[in-house]
Amino acid sequence: MSKTTRDPRLAIALDVDDLNMACLMADAVHPWMGVAKVGFELFSTAGPAAITAAIDRGYEVFADLKLHDIPNTVGRAAAKLGRTGVRWLTVHTVGGADMLRAGVEGLAEGSDGNAQVLGVTILTSDADRSREKLEARVALARDAGCGGVICSAADIGVVKDVAPELKRVVPGIRLPDSSNDDQASVAAPEGAIAAGASILVIGRTVTSPVQRMTVGSAHLAHALAEMADRARLVAASIGIA
Repeated sequence: MSKTTRDPRLAIALDVDDLNMACLMADAVHPWMGVAKVGFELFSTAGPAAITAAIDRGYEVFADLKLHDIPNTVGRAAAKLGRTGVRWLTVHTVGGADMLRAGVEGLAEGSDGNAQVLGVTILTSDADRSREKLEARVALARDAGCGGVICSAADIGVVKDVAPELKRVVPGIRLPDSSNDDQASVAAPEGAIAAGASILVIGRTVTSPVQRMTVGSAHLAHALAEMADRARLVAASIGIA
């Protein structure tokens, strides 16, 4: 399959604790997905090497580290992360305007303006999803200069109302045969895109075949092939495969 079919709207969640496994997963879905999400688990294990490995494979990197600390600390951490080549970095909106602005400014400094902050609004595992809370957090992200927000598919309409210029990055994406796991708000890929999602974060609905496996597992090759097939189904559902 041609590399031109890779879509920047699809982000594979490399939520494992082994860099070699993460690389195998990234390679398996490479024909369809253009973004790699590096979260706490992988970053805690491999550090910036995880970001470098994904970039080397042609991915834009979404560093989902959800920074939340005093503004000075967040700003300095964001600047360091900007130097790794990330394209997006998550910062919690609940930390307030000064902290968000520090993250935006630090990331811009470290990346020479090539990376943007995504404000985390309300976690998809959180059942308390009042419109008032969401509107306030989206407005904070907008006013601080964030490039986008993390929101559920159900919240896309509110984000469009408050800040239509922001990218809408949507986790909790599920194929029809997948369980909701710990997500309180989930959506099918085609539904989220139709609603206005900019980027879909694709996790266990695709990666479940390799969860709890190691690089030495006897059936890993089969599991990676199944993972690739699931990635193809996601891509097909939004018209790119």
